[in-house]
Amino acid sequence: MRLNATRRVLTRGGVMRRSASFLIPMTLITMYYAFWAGLMMFLLRKFPAIQDFFPIGGIGDLASAGGGEFEAIYSSAEEIIRGPDAAFRLAFASLGAGILIIPVSWVYFITSRSKEVSQSFVQTIIIMPIVVTGISMIVMNSLALAFSLAGIVAAVRFRFTLDQPSQAMYIFAAISIGLGSGIGALGVAMVISMAFVYANMIIWKLEYGKTLSGTFFSMLTRRDRAEDDY
Repeated sequence: MRLNATRRVLTRGGVMRRSASFLIPMTLITMYYAFWAGLMMFLLRKFPAIQDFFPIGGIGDLASAGGGEFEAIYSSAEEIIRGPDAAFRLAFASLGAGILIIPVSWVYFITSRSKEVSQSFVQTIIIMPIVVTGISMIVMNSLALAFSLAGIVAAVRFRFTLDQPSQAMYIFAAISIGLGSGIGALGVAMVISMAFVYANMIIWKLEYGKTLSGTFFSMLTRRDRAEDDY
């Protein structure tokens, strides 16, 4: 009886630790997003003059800029970016991209199965959105600049070897956040960051796809629980 009681205590302790390992980071991540969103709303209401420097509303401006033409005309967002205050807008956009990529790096730490993470990879996914933000503001709708950038990248022959296929998702998330910030759509970049973080955390918590021995997966795959191979 003592042995059974000890097992039950250990099992409950393991369940509590797993629950805490999910709830605590989720709470901290949610508070992180809420803090920065609240701070941005407070600054915009307190100081309306700085709204012109915030990278928001970019998608709406670009969508109304005659997208049917091969060479799209400059939109109001582009005029702001290429104007005298471009440096300040780029600074806010880069800061926003850096803030939104931080939780993505946390998810990499939390869900990583290895005890040792790649520092160079973490630094890459943190710096990449900031770089992509600057590139997006430089290129915008200019076809000539886009081809020039492609030529430069081809000349440099940038290569980066990923240790795991799942790391490619973090690269795409970093690029998406950088593009959203670069075109003046920081709200969209925030949605991308939050969707990526919460989806990965939920999948990691549920251990989705780790085993096929459950009732649902056995019914779905038509595979006997006792089988090891198809």
